[in-house]
Amino acid sequence: MPSALVTGASRGIGRSIAAHLATNGWNVFAGVRTDGDAEATAAAHPVTPVILDITNADHIAALDDSLPERLDAVVNNAGVIIPGPLEAAPAAELRSQFEVNVIGQIAVTQAVLPRLRRAQGRIVFLSSITGRVAFPLIGGYCASKSAVEAAADVLRVELKRWNIAVAVIEVGATDTDMYRDRSAVMDDALARLSPEHRALYEGHFTGMDDSSMSHMTAVPPERVAAVVAEALTARRPRGRYFVGVGDRVQLTLMAQLPTTVRDWLLRRAANLPGYESSPVRANIAL
Repeated sequence: MPSALVTGASRGIGRSIAAHLATNGWNVFAGVRTDGDAEATAAAHPVTPVILDITNADHIAALDDSLPERLDAVVNNAGVIIPGPLEAAPAAELRSQFEVNVIGQIAVTQAVLPRLRRAQGRIVFLSSITGRVAFPLIGGYCASKSAVEAAADVLRVELKRWNIAVAVIEVGATDTDMYRDRSAVMDDALARLSPEHRALYEGHFTGMDDSSMSHMTAVPPERVAAVVAEALTARRPRGRYFVGVGDRVQLTLMAQLPTTVRDWLLRRAANLPGYESSPVRANIAL
């Protein structure tokens, strides 16, 4: 029976991944942050919960006593998003997103690599299409996901000698509690701004809330879990997987556009103030 460590497994996408793997013949070690999460996760799915805050060095060190000698996969899913305009983002919030989304994921991977090497196992990083095309009002998150993309690319090359495959899952809008509560989260982000920044960016938040992007159809987390399983079991795993065909097409098209046009399309998609100006005229002005 193959074994896998899944981080951030107490809710959302991580919980779906852990459940999907467990019901398909995997011995799953589900990383959760609290004893309460451990009890709830074990009661709901046939997994072995492991207390793991990926920013806690002691938790990461304790993995040595919690995991089997051979590990076939690690799924780096744990992540956090703190929205708001980048101009107003406190340094502590930016550090927090990078600690969880980048440094913690790399630290967990480093800790389990000896086990993965013995098994010629696989590493999966849950990233986001916003790591390839950055989106307004979540700049810190986008930057952290871009860093994850780079880390995965480096590891895939460095670890090839030991037949350890590394894959990135490009996730778009997913129907989790975080996605369903997005309006409340954005309202809270706006409320936390200083009066000066609130006056500057309130139109951005209003536009985003009214935009077609905020009403897009999200895929169920089970679909993401199925793609992760594919990356873990494919005979020749790819370096990147897309959950939705639309996401792949969107990224491909955006990558071909001039920067001015792409920026205009992003402002228009988010319904931000100023998107009405023509990208052609703006390009001429430059």
